[in-house]
Amino acid sequence: MMSDEDYVFDEESGDWVPASQLRTTDAGADVEVRDAVGNLLSDGDQVTLLKDLTVKGAGQTLKRGTLIRSIRLTGDPQEIDCRYEGIKDLVLRAEFVKKRN
Repeated sequence: MMSDEDYVFDEESGDWVPASQLRTTDAGADVEVRDAVGNLLSDGDQVTLLKDLTVKGAGQTLKRGTLIRSIRLTGDPQEIDCRYEGIKDLVLRAEFVKKRN
């Protein structure tokens, strides 16, 4: 007999697993997010941009060297969430930033 539970494809294992099982494994996983030079990033860090980035939907370009304060990790090893003047809900790729010491 089949259950009514949803199944999702787990890219790590290559199998279809129940959605409830995938949620429990994701909740316990600590994702390491590293910047362009390999520094480990964490919530609240400050980063600087390594290249000019055009922000889609905002009609604005963030210049190289721009300081972004208080980043938040998203659970994706390639993305960080942050805010900048006039732009809320900004998501940056970790490959374009460097941690500020």
